[in-house]
Amino acid sequence: MTLLLALLLTLPLCAGLALVTGFPRALGARVVAGGLVAAVVTAVLAGQLAVAVLRAPVAPTLVVPLLGRVTFTYAVDGLGAVLAVTVAVIGALVLLAAAAEPQLREGRFVGSVLIFLAAMLGTVTAATLPALLAPWEVMGAASWVLIAFDRRDRAVGPAATRAFLTTRTADVGLYVATGAALAAGVPGLALSATATAGEGWRSLLAAGLVVAALGKSAQLPFSAWLSGAMVGPSPVSALLHSATMVAAGAVLLIRVAPLLAATGWAATLVAWVGALTAVVLGVVAATQRDLKQLLAASTCAQVGLMVLGAGVGATAGAAGLLVAHAAVKALLFLAAGGWLLVLRSRSLPVLRGAARRHPVVGVTFTVGAAALAGLPPLSIWWTKDAVLGGVPLGSQDLWGQGLLTVAGLLATALSAVYATRAVWFVWRPTRSPSIRRGSDRPRRHVPLAITLPLVVLTVPAAAVGGVAVLAGLVPRADAGELVTTGVVVAFAAVATWALHTRPIRLRSPVLPRLASAARGWLGLEAATRAVVVRPVLGLAHLLDRADGALGTALPRATATVPRLARVVEERGERPLAAAVAALATGVRRLGDLARRPQTGQQHQYYAQGLVAVGALAALVAVLVVTGVR
Repeated sequence: MTLLLALLLTLPLCAGLALVTGFPRALGARVVAGGLVAAVVTAVLAGQLAVAVLRAPVAPTLVVPLLGRVTFTYAVDGLGAVLAVTVAVIGALVLLAAAAEPQLREGRFVGSVLIFLAAMLGTVTAATLPALLAPWEVMGAASWVLIAFDRRDRAVGPAATRAFLTTRTADVGLYVATGAALAAGVPGLALSATATAGEGWRSLLAAGLVVAALGKSAQLPFSAWLSGAMVGPSPVSALLHSATMVAAGAVLLIRVAPLLAATGWAATLVAWVGALTAVVLGVVAATQRDLKQLLAASTCAQVGLMVLGAGVGATAGAAGLLVAHAAVKALLFLAAGGWLLVLRSRSLPVLRGAARRHPVVGVTFTVGAAALAGLPPLSIWWTKDAVLGGVPLGSQDLWGQGLLTVAGLLATALSAVYATRAVWFVWRPTRSPSIRRGSDRPRRHVPLAITLPLVVLTVPAAAVGGVAVLAGLVPRADAGELVTTGVVVAFAAVATWALHTRPIRLRSPVLPRLASAARGWLGLEAATRAVVVRPVLGLAHLLDRADGALGTALPRATATVPRLARVVEERGERPLAAAVAALATGVRRLGDLARRPQTGQQHQYYAQGLVAVGALAALVAVLVVTGVR
């Protein structure tokens, strides 16, 4: 099983690197076929590992030593097996749908998708913090490449940069958490052992992980980067918003739920951030006139419910909601991409009647939207109630936890509102030829490469949640709760349909202004630019100027070195050399003088001795006489 796990992690990575580095500009069916083969084989490997996990009592584990007891450890437990299959299957279907767009049949795009899939597979199977850091970083870099793929569009560069800088700012928390775990002596830096850290380090560790997870999952206050990411190709949006990048933060919080509970404050904070995101971004989604923006905001809202589940300890329900939402959102984004390819528009008023013109896409989109709304007995109805049912209503904190339940029910009603709104537009008969003006070829069919993944995804989008509950993988909510949410969703859907069919004219300008602000994501994108993007870019420009100034000053400083050398030579080296030469000459002369008396004749030595003795006697006499006086 270790070999299967190693192949699961390395096969898409190696195939992606081969395409990106070896055939970046290659176009055509061969590139697509190669990427699809790698993605399908990866999905098969994930399926085999899932079967092995169900049969074997021990999870397949891959350990790569790093430093002492610190290792890169990847393991496939029950959650990892389900998520690996989900990621691999959706990745293969997204690659198939991307083949419908000629500009995406390029080695650079297909390879980047495979690298992105490998990073997400590493994220869902990581068992230690170092093993999580590596794919977490790769996923952020690959997402920038995929969002900014279409270089002809001037908007993609700034949008991809905002997404990258926002998530990178939050990712600093993961490094802080790793350092805290290392200082606290967490055994092997394992995610499962983070709750054993000491009190002080435990809080710092939890804070770092929470910030990193909220940033990657586009939760408040980091939600705005997801709006800008909608300028990327629709298959990229389907990949980011379904089972991969946006879901990564929720996966991390589910993994470290014991740590959140151990700190106390972290679990409460995560639960409230998830609930607020579900409500606020639900309102944003309900006011959108752009289909992709509606789906993007709904992703933040749905992931908010998963984060709520991680905060209250309903991890099984949150995991089930994650899988169900992955199938639903991949289906909806691919359908939106099919309409965008044919009709050249994402505007809901322009897409009016699109489902009638393309019934296969319309029916599958409707199934996905109904599941997103939470209509019974579709997938999200089961899994969302498993999350809401996990909110405890104890007597000690009835007020706060009751508000969490109310927020969850409000988010449920809002999901029915924005899902029904999208369905109303695409099925409502068009009153004008606006849909024709938005299309170069209005009768063109949506390619089979898109409709086939839509049909395949319809089944799990509708049924995976119910199957998980019936199989005991996700706890079943109370019958009363199921009925309550079903009634709330049905009422919200019917009311939304009726209000769109016969709109009410409002005299007060307050609600239209609020709706306009919500369509602009409540100014979150502008706040992100002001707080994150501009300071980072400003610092980058400052460092660039400093580097340029240093590059100009350094050659000038280098040019003064020869001048300094000449001055040292003239004023220091030459006099010193002259002094040394004079000393040598004096020593040599003294040596000559000392050598002259050395004749080798004995009588001369006697004479010299007598002279020396006489001189010495004279000196003694002088000293004696001087001393007497």
